[in-house]
Amino acid sequence: MNNQSQTLHPAAPQTQAISTGSVVTQVSSVLAGIVLLILAFAWLARRLGFAPKKVSSQELKMTASVQVGQRERVVIVDTADARLVLGVTAQHITHLHTLPPAAPEENAPSGAAPQDFRQLLQNLVKRPGKHP
Repeated sequence: MNNQSQTLHPAAPQTQAISTGSVVTQVSSVLAGIVLLILAFAWLARRLGFAPKKVSSQELKMTASVQVGQRERVVIVDTADARLVLGVTAQHITHLHTLPPAAPEENAPSGAAPQDFRQLLQNLVKRPGKHP
């Protein structure tokens, strides 16, 4: 009868205790893999040209802009050897005129204090044609 009681009531399954060290190791290795995957995708995007190119502000600088239509504007862009007057639309950029390079004192930053964040945000949010 002793044999029958063992067959009717099988032994409870053994549960293994999971050590904290192994869980931390698994989680950190998965996180490290994800970070490496993100870095690999960023490198690949840069190599294939999906990332925007950085343009130095000394090479090209937009000094003036005026809105002439709903989606059209005229801008003045300073380069090293000329100032370009360009017409910009949603589809095209048209060269309108070439001006001589600006005098060095014109390119020097003015002594005015920089705008605070609130003023910069208001300038960005402000729509053309509407006055506060």
